[in-house]
Amino acid sequence: MGQFSARDMKKRRKKFRWKSTIHKRKFLKLWKKDPLEGAPSAKGIVLKKKGVEQKQPHSGIIKCVRVQIVKNGIPVTAFVPGNNAIKFIDEHDEVMIECVGGSQHSAIGSMHGIKYKVVSVNGVSLSELIKGKKEKPKGA
Repeated sequence: MGQFSARDMKKRRKKFRWKSTIHKRKFLKLWKKDPLEGAPSAKGIVLKKKGVEQKQPHSGIIKCVRVQIVKNGIPVTAFVPGNNAIKFIDEHDEVMIECVGGSQHSAIGSMHGIKYKVVSVNGVSLSELIKGKKEKPKGA
């Protein structure tokens, strides 16, 4: 290590930084890989409703919602299963989301980039809302 070796030392330090998992996760943005952070489900707030086109060879629009996860603030797109189920969800509702079920949290079939599905709205199961067994709580 000579008098003018600062550049070499800096270069070497950069190389060994990649041994640190904290540095790797930060720079490769690996937190984006699993927004639920290992949990099976998470609560979120609905930001907006949207329709997503299916991949080829299918045609049609999948009803989805943009959800911001409460525990870390990461926004994700979640699929709303069931006929006319999107009618039971409004903006600023609290929803529970789960993984769709593809291997390694991947999308399934013709749903392009959609890895999560809505399970309940404001504490009431979405399937019960669709069947008409329960009603969504008013106000809050």
